[in-house]
Amino acid sequence: MRTTIIKKTLRVPTSDGAPGDGAAVARQLDAALIRSGFKASRELLEHVSGLAGAEDYAAEVVRAVKELIGARGQHNPYFKEFPHNVPDTLAFWWECLRDALEQGIAPTNNLLDLPKYGRVQHSYEEMLRAHDELIPSLKDRIMLVHLGGTLEEEAQRLFEELATSPIPLAENDRALLGELAVLCPDGELDVPVRENRAILNAARLVAQRPLQDIDTVTDVLRLAAEASGGDVTLVEPTRFRSFRRPERRALLGALNEVAESKLGDVGQHREAWKRLGERLHPHEYPFERAQDVFAVARKEKVARSFAGQVELAFAQNDADRAAGILAKAPGLLLRQLDRLLRNGAGNLAARVEAAVPEVSSRVLVSVLEHLSNRTTPDAARIFPTRARRVWIADDAREPLDPQAVAAIVEVVENELIRRLPECSELVVDDEVLDVVVPVSGTEEGFGVLPRGSKFWLEGDVLRFFVHWRQHAKRTDYDLSAVLLDERFEYQGQVSWTQLKQDGAFYSGDVTDAWNGATEFIDVHRINTNAKYVVPQVNIFSGEGFDDVAESMFGFMSRDLDQMGKPFEPSTVRARSAMRGKGKVALPVMFEREGDTWFGTWLHLYLRGTSWGNRVEENRDVVKLIAAAALRRKYFTVARLKDLFARKESTMDSPVLRIGLTQDETGTVTTVSELGKLLSD
Repeated sequence: MRTTIIKKTLRVPTSDGAPGDGAAVARQLDAALIRSGFKASRELLEHVSGLAGAEDYAAEVVRAVKELIGARGQHNPYFKEFPHNVPDTLAFWWECLRDALEQGIAPTNNLLDLPKYGRVQHSYEEMLRAHDELIPSLKDRIMLVHLGGTLEEEAQRLFEELATSPIPLAENDRALLGELAVLCPDGELDVPVRENRAILNAARLVAQRPLQDIDTVTDVLRLAAEASGGDVTLVEPTRFRSFRRPERRALLGALNEVAESKLGDVGQHREAWKRLGERLHPHEYPFERAQDVFAVARKEKVARSFAGQVELAFAQNDADRAAGILAKAPGLLLRQLDRLLRNGAGNLAARVEAAVPEVSSRVLVSVLEHLSNRTTPDAARIFPTRARRVWIADDAREPLDPQAVAAIVEVVENELIRRLPECSELVVDDEVLDVVVPVSGTEEGFGVLPRGSKFWLEGDVLRFFVHWRQHAKRTDYDLSAVLLDERFEYQGQVSWTQLKQDGAFYSGDVTDAWNGATEFIDVHRINTNAKYVVPQVNIFSGEGFDDVAESMFGFMSRDLDQMGKPFEPSTVRARSAMRGKGKVALPVMFEREGDTWFGTWLHLYLRGTSWGNRVEENRDVVKLIAAAALRRKYFTVARLKDLFARKESTMDSPVLRIGLTQDETGTVTTVSELGKLLSD
């Protein structure tokens, strides 16, 4: 758990070891952290200096930091001298054929079958000898690692941060919350996100403690899914486990307390309710309303849902009646605004003004972002699902009336301004202005920002990489990049079928990852004509992103005179885990502007094919996604700063600073904490 806490928070729980002289270990710890782009805080160094036998404690800190940035494994590219001496594609293939013939092997039409292809021909130590030492640069990042409280205190702190998050957590954070819920007392926490409530209730169910905060039938379904090891979001079907008799009684008892008016929600997950009923045996217990839930699921009893009433009103072309029904559920009213505006509903600004005090801040932020993109037509509609898979469709919608949109935007912005905390002064670091205010959790990793967030990188060379380690069968991932001009027209690619082009170089295709495999691509800013570079990771064969032992994508920047081996921990700017159902990952895209690279996080996955995904087959879709991502208007920290400017400052309130990372004072509001600024 200590390692997990360090990776998640960059806070190191204190050691309860015996006091002594650990000054030498403290110096070694700081030196090791600096080589990875981190630095120990003064308090952490003092703590280590006062410990006897601090070696294991310090080693765990270094190990956690290396795991965070992806430096744990040996990153050995196929071409030993990469980025130097990358061969021409045809010359390399001829070399592989000649090698096969010299071994007396009859070549086939499949290059991947050649003995020299896809298998690293040198050791990691031989690769290191082919590279000079890295020359440090002032541009290399340095981040502080802080000293925290005791292990129990830090676990409790992280548990409460996750449980009380105002935005839905990412999959990895939900799993971590489940682990902590078993270890930490939950007390009287305000848990606004229903998935988080279900995770906490699952721990209570197993421990036979009273369930809390259940007021809809779907809350019980989420709880049962989580307790069965399934998907608490209910996006993926769950195979419910057999529940013990006390657990069945608790679940059915919770259902029995839900208001009868909520039975209409059963139809949304009818099949899941049928499967759960087979496990709970509701007829064995004297809970009539709980029995009604399963009767509705089997269509033995009718319960008109709230959504059904709304759909009936729209079917009868009565948008005003639909708006009146939706006014009883403020959150749904805000989510249906586009449809109501398109269908001519009147007096919407007044209805919104009455509803917004009851709507969560993340919904208000989502509404503002959506409406800011609806007064002009889009070239295409991009739908990222909660599983991060992307759907693309033509935008056949008529743009919304700008005046009607402006009236609603003013109402929503006024409500957000009311919720902003009091401060005497707002200080916003420039590097965070183009970061998107998160409304859902982001990917696991280091330096990862919400979808649509922009960042900048200096350096002559942009280098990105993929690393994966297969679990049970041979797995081949392929790192590729699409090169586009200023009109988003295809300019070329670099991949296993095109080893170098237009100032971009590929480190070589590795097709087996029993011990882990890494591929790199370098793009030289001064030698490329590409305006946009869109990296992608294709699953050519084997295990998917959700099935491999580990998979990650990351990027770094270098100056030409820095030298160094392909993977230098201190130069890594970001490292994102890859987890998703699609076969093609699009983590991020880059734009070249003068001497600077600007990146935009995508966090998207294309469906792809079951086998043989290649950049040649999806480059047209990638062009469309890249154009849509850059043209979209996001709700960023810059817009949040504008809202703060419209709120009167309070001189006796503290200064509020927003930045990417925490400083020595511990008073910076970071990206992950932005949602808490908009307190409901």
